Amino acid sequence: MTGDPALTSPVSTVAAHTLDKARVRRLAARAAPHYDDAAWLPREVASALMEHLEPVRIQPARILDAGAGTGICTRLLSRHYPAARVISLDCSKPMLRVARGRGLRWFTKHAFACGDAERLPLADRSIDLIVSSLMLPSCPSPDAVLAEFQRVLVPGGLLMFSTLGPDTLCELRESWLAVDHDVHVHAFIDMHDLGDAMLRAGLHDVVMDTERMTARYADLATLTRELKQLGVSNAASGCSKSLTTSTSLVALEAAYEVFRRDTTLPASFEVVFGHAWRQPLHSVEVSAESIGRPAGRN
Repeated sequence: MTGDPALTSPVSTVAAHTLDKARVRRLAARAAPHYDDAAWLPREVASALMEHLEPVRIQPARILDAGAGTGICTRLLSRHYPAARVISLDCSKPMLRVARGRGLRWFTKHAFACGDAERLPLADRSIDLIVSSLMLPSCPSPDAVLAEFQRVLVPGGLLMFSTLGPDTLCELRESWLAVDHDVHVHAFIDMHDLGDAMLRAGLHDVVMDTERMTARYADLATLTRELKQLGVSNAASGCSKSLTTSTSLVALEAAYEVFRRDTTLPASFEVVFGHAWRQPLHSVEVSAESIGRPAGRN
């Protein structure tokens, strides 16, 4: 028998499953020592996120890397903005210890903080730029996280992030449905729902887009082993803690074989990119109802 090879995702308007935050931290702690060995997707997404940031004219003095993990994105930010103070924040102390061991401690303007993104240990209006790469899928309440991002951004500050969309691991989700109807791969937040959440948080000029990345594996065992190595096994509250039976695993492998092409099995990742701004102090909001209304008329 083997453990459940499922991937966590957050609660949203389209997903009715909550996350066990303590289990999220335990999985991250277990994955920390070997995370970078399997982190091809976090590295590619972090690089793509920096490409999205490249044309933005901003010179931040204080940057928050929210969900820094082992520091993949932090290192890119420190090189891109050498004069800025970069704060690496993560809920996992073991992940941050790995980040420190990867040379980040030598950046004199660098700081580490262990904390919950739903309750950031930062002052109001204290951060010029927030970058968050692939953190939202492990957050039970994206709305709470986005509200915190808005709170700590300075007026005119920028949020730039990546997350995963509903088509992520669609092959694995469909294969599990051939075995049983338990939750093995959760529903990720749709790009449009996430955009609405950003507006609810008070962020402005929201821009969203997606990119599909596909990995190829020799067999299902290699894929599930990589997911475990990244610490993204099932962390849904109330999920079955029992091990997957050998019978279920054989059925899962058979169902996944339908997707085999050119001797390999695909695993799809829908990567969502987004950015938004905190409104500058000097801006003036005009309601849609007031547009075109004659002066002096109610």
